[in-house]
Amino acid sequence: MSTSEDLALRSAVSRSAAGSEIGGAPVFASVAEALDGVDVLIDYTAHDVVKGHVMAAIERGVAVVVGSSGLSAADYEEIDAAARARGVGVIAAGNFSVTAAMAQAAALLAARHLDRWEVIDYASAAKPDAPSGTSRELAERLGEVRRPAVDVPATQPARGEEVGGSRVHSVRLPSFTVSTEVIFAAPDERLSIRHDAGSSAAPYVAGTLLAARAAPRRVGLTRGLDTLLLGRDATA
Repeated sequence: MSTSEDLALRSAVSRSAAGSEIGGAPVFASVAEALDGVDVLIDYTAHDVVKGHVMAAIERGVAVVVGSSGLSAADYEEIDAAARARGVGVIAAGNFSVTAAMAQAAALLAARHLDRWEVIDYASAAKPDAPSGTSRELAERLGEVRRPAVDVPATQPARGEEVGGSRVHSVRLPSFTVSTEVIFAAPDERLSIRHDAGSSAAPYVAGTLLAARAAPRRVGLTRGLDTLLLGRDATA
């Protein structure tokens, strides 16, 4: 992660590197061991462990930034309830890229005026979760605006998975990293909003640091980097 004068790395977690140091900070084998003296836990791990990490941090009164994908809407409801009970903040985003956040904000605006859309989720052949966290978050957030109109019954498997009322079609092929596209349609016209991610972690640094600064000042769950960039949902 890039250097920042107002933030300091206090600890890190890696089973294979436990006992060593990174940037002068000790490396521990588990999240529970690494939380002493920590204000914010930043989690970029895997769908099968992230919820346990988040709940462990909340129990210790540590704010959390969640960049890992795979959590469901029910998981986030449970996390929000726990965070509010402990008076801590959790900021979760399927994608911490600023351009991805702008694409999501544009889609949410479009959904207020266009009532038909579907989401296409592109990722590498090796990505285990489908849809990706980026596409799942987008679909769930669109569902908070309204449910799309449906012209063709979505009973066929080829129609994709329903997430928050939206149809999401997951493509898993080599050469993709993560791309998310939402297609809005009206009679005789279409609007496509798409974000394509490269292979490096560079696009996610600025958004992650923004969330790390904001999380300790919030209470409960905040979904989406766009809520911070656009000044929404300032619960504290």
